[in-house]
Amino acid sequence: MPPPNRITSKNLLLAAIPQEEGLERFFSDLHPVSLSLRQVLHEVGAPLEDVYFIEQGVASVLTNMADGSTIEVGMIGMEGMVGVPALLGGRTSAQRVIVQIPGTALCMNAAPCKAAFDQSEAVRRVVLRFTEAILNLSAQTAACNRLHSIEQRCARWLLMAIDRVQSDEIPLTHEFLSSMLGVRRAGVTITAGELQSSGLIRYHRGLLTIVDRDGLEATACECYRIDHDRLNALLYDRPPIAGAYSRGPEVIPASRQ
Repeated sequence: MPPPNRITSKNLLLAAIPQEEGLERFFSDLHPVSLSLRQVLHEVGAPLEDVYFIEQGVASVLTNMADGSTIEVGMIGMEGMVGVPALLGGRTSAQRVIVQIPGTALCMNAAPCKAAFDQSEAVRRVVLRFTEAILNLSAQTAACNRLHSIEQRCARWLLMAIDRVQSDEIPLTHEFLSSMLGVRRAGVTITAGELQSSGLIRYHRGLLTIVDRDGLEATACECYRIDHDRLNALLYDRPPIAGAYSRGPEVIPASRQ
């Protein structure tokens, strides 16, 4: 069992912060919360009051348009945190962040978390690595949305989601996926039907199951592998190995950082 007051977490960002270099000192106010489907964690223009270190589930960072349409520009799971802008000096949210896949998180007020970022080099190093990763993900997504087909983007999105929950099954509706991809629901329905006819996925009553992961990877665009490898390299401060690719986020203890 861990020593008294020792913080343990399934969140990979917290796990990368050494206990003696900031975790126990700055994060004692962390408390567990449940994340329900479509729960709004941050709203556009609202104060950035809390930050969330996701332990299970996935959150989507959305950009809203004047006509009410939305598109996903970021995805956060157990590898990161919701609320990075608050640590960088932001006071209100520029994006909407909602729960895409239900789960759990460790939550705390943004002010002491920013104090940890300002005062602890270890905390700052880990958070900045994740910040670079999420910025690169947003840039890659912008290019992907413009240059790749709905089928490629849909396959990429599904793979990124299951990597973060480490399960081949996720709750999902066509309407929700269309909002994430910024396309009409009819287009998602046709694409999902084609993926199912090809034996890559199975969809029944709001539950999507990955049947043939290798086939889905072959269908996805190059962005999936780029994002995945870049994320691991940035989070764990390692240079990427040319041509290397591993499935799912890799858990590396803080002792090996």
